[in-house]
Amino acid sequence: MTLYHRPLPTPHGHHPLAGGWTRFSQVEVLERGKPPRISSDIPADVLAALTAPRVPVAGLSMDRPRVMGIVNATPDSFSDGGRYDPAEQGERLIASGADMLDIGGESTRPGAAEVPVPEETARVLAPVRALAGRVPVSVDTRKAAVARAALAAGAAMVNDVSGLDFDPALGDVVAQGGVPLCLMHAQGLPETMQDDPRYDDVLLDVYDALADRIRRAEAAGIPRHRIVIDPGIGFGKTEAHNLAILQRISLYHGLGCPILLGVSRKRFIGAIGGADDPLDRGPGTLAVTLAVIAQGVQIHRVHDVAALVQGIRLWQAVENDKRAKP
Repeated sequence: MTLYHRPLPTPHGHHPLAGGWTRFSQVEVLERGKPPRISSDIPADVLAALTAPRVPVAGLSMDRPRVMGIVNATPDSFSDGGRYDPAEQGERLIASGADMLDIGGESTRPGAAEVPVPEETARVLAPVRALAGRVPVSVDTRKAAVARAALAAGAAMVNDVSGLDFDPALGDVVAQGGVPLCLMHAQGLPETMQDDPRYDDVLLDVYDALADRIRRAEAAGIPRHRIVIDPGIGFGKTEAHNLAILQRISLYHGLGCPILLGVSRKRFIGAIGGADDPLDRGPGTLAVTLAVIAQGVQIHRVHDVAALVQGIRLWQAVENDKRAKP
């Protein structure tokens, strides 16, 4: 049976996790059908994957948490669709401290329908052109044609919520463009993904699915050092599935890629935190983000950039002060 090794973050650990701010000395060994066990005996290949510094993404080093601001160039996004001009919103997010932006022209909220390529392309090109010179810009798309146009307009990364499942040609476009690709895990399409999602073991099933997607991307000519992974919170997952992933998300460092996480304003935050309106889910988003930063997650895709930047600064100040004490 396959063994999975989850690093257990601790301030005074012996090993740097992914070359970042978190350290570990032990791993939780997971195996399907068996209870977890803690071990200090870490296989050499596993230790190498867990400790190797991650290559910068779109020019941004992965040695500190990075904030990716969300720019929805859509009229029907679940929390802010049609509320603002995308280019102006991007400027506001940059002013608030965003390290990078993610611009999307097709909503992938539960129940969303597919947007035709010409319409999606038209939605993203103007904000990509306007903002690409300010910070690294990622285009949030499942489609090769949209990605090709966005890269020509200055985008520096592609964020594919389907993990190369939707459009087989997208891998070739990214490989030819020489840019990073974020592979997200999703079970099913947005139209139906929340109908009745099921897993044998969601944490390990998602790990295996991401490993398969990485192999597919590598086969398309995208080297692992240009791949980012996202476990896809809320994409074909129940509240229990989301929490199971978040509680042990450090497992995914074993894949050897930076981790991107998008929890901002999502439904499970509202359900647990008692916030029906997505606009009221900022505090819950910050709480979840700080919890996963403690597990070494590098890129955080959020709507409320200013609040998150402030929260991270305070977290860093407290953590640094704690580590300075004997």
